[in-house]
Amino acid sequence: MEKGEARETVYRRDSEIPAHVRSRFFVTIMLFLGMANAYIMRTNMSVAIVAMVNHTAALGEDAENATKATNRQDGEFNWSYKLQGYILSSFFYGYVLTQIPFGFLIKAYGAKQFLGWGMMLNSVVAFLVPLSARNGGYIALIIVRFIQGLGEGPTVPCTHAMLAKWIPPDERSRAGAAVYSGAQFGTIISMPLSGLLATYGFDGGWPSIFYVFGSVSTIWSVFFLCSVPESPLVSKSITVAERKHIVEAIWANSPDQPGSTTPWVSILSSLPFWGILIAHCGHNYGYETLMTELPTYMAMVMDVELKANGLYSSLPYLAMWIMAMLFAFIADLLIRKDVSVTITRKIMNSIGQYGPAVTLLTVGYFHTSLLITVLLFTLGMACNGAIYSGFKINHLDLSPRYAGLLIAITNCTANLVGLTAPIIAGHVIHHDPSITNWRIVFLIAAVVYGAAGTVFNLFASGKPRW
Repeated sequence: MEKGEARETVYRRDSEIPAHVRSRFFVTIMLFLGMANAYIMRTNMSVAIVAMVNHTAALGEDAENATKATNRQDGEFNWSYKLQGYILSSFFYGYVLTQIPFGFLIKAYGAKQFLGWGMMLNSVVAFLVPLSARNGGYIALIIVRFIQGLGEGPTVPCTHAMLAKWIPPDERSRAGAAVYSGAQFGTIISMPLSGLLATYGFDGGWPSIFYVFGSVSTIWSVFFLCSVPESPLVSKSITVAERKHIVEAIWANSPDQPGSTTPWVSILSSLPFWGILIAHCGHNYGYETLMTELPTYMAMVMDVELKANGLYSSLPYLAMWIMAMLFAFIADLLIRKDVSVTITRKIMNSIGQYGPAVTLLTVGYFHTSLLITVLLFTLGMACNGAIYSGFKINHLDLSPRYAGLLIAITNCTANLVGLTAPIIAGHVIHHDPSITNWRIVFLIAAVVYGAAGTVFNLFASGKPRW
């Protein structure tokens, strides 16, 4: 007798099952940890590169800046800020290439295997980062980071596809925020621990970042592949009551149609879909600006030493992680109180994109105060946590059936936009990393955030489409 069948004598309805016993709770936790590992592998280079680079050489031996650099230990590579921008963005070139292809493959073959084996590739290749940088130079490093990006590409579309199969509509805000806030949790873990490993770690410090996190992510990949089922329909441990509840809640108003063709014309001509796409692009540009450049800003402008840099840089993501869960609870509560899904998504997305836009416009004028700078970045990212109850989960509202494909399209496009963020920032500060030029970097990100939020408010909808 299966585990689920044995439990059925106890649990007649899904509401009787304790939350921690529900199979979808376990799946949500595993997807959260997977997202955390994905962002650890993505963000650890942002801190590592601060330890890898000889900043005195990058500054061109400018006397004033060299004096300011006394609190930093110079690394072993003479890479300009422009080149650092290309190194930081190389991961995203690989990342975007696999988005849409996997969006198609998920519909035919499922999401679990692609997610697990993709992260396995990302994790194992991480061990090659130190070797490639030291023996092959920046070109080899860019290739290795590109391959890591290829492995991480399936993560978001596969995660969305699994959420679409496992999570009932009235739990989407909380489950989506719980899973995708793994990005902030991973960043919270990655940045301070990367700073400590770069300072005290083995093999010269910074290489230990990739060895430690590569090992952890490999362990997760094996456990995920062995323990997480593709859907409630194939799970051997789910109760019959929970399976029945999930299937009826998700597919009652949108029954699956095997063999149906993808409604491309309807999707690509849909204003709500374009609202999500533009919002996603704007978010990624602003978020990638902060994720890739904040450690450099804290080091070069605020003169924060390396081991403290990771801690200060991680605080905004801690706030985003905590607030994402609060906003998600409020969003699901509003929907249960009969506030429309459309209005709820627009409220949350406005907080999530206008909030960081305002703080980015002001933060560059408080560069003499580390406290105010950290508080402003933290406040902006706390507001940004609302996007997980805004555009980020809106694909599932439009279509549970095509959620994986929809987010593959928007995430691919958004990451193409996002990968330009470190390149543009690198060009702006290349010859003069002054506070004036950093204000330009933040201004660009703020304008993009604000414009994207406005487009979403004009076009978004929470009504099922396909």
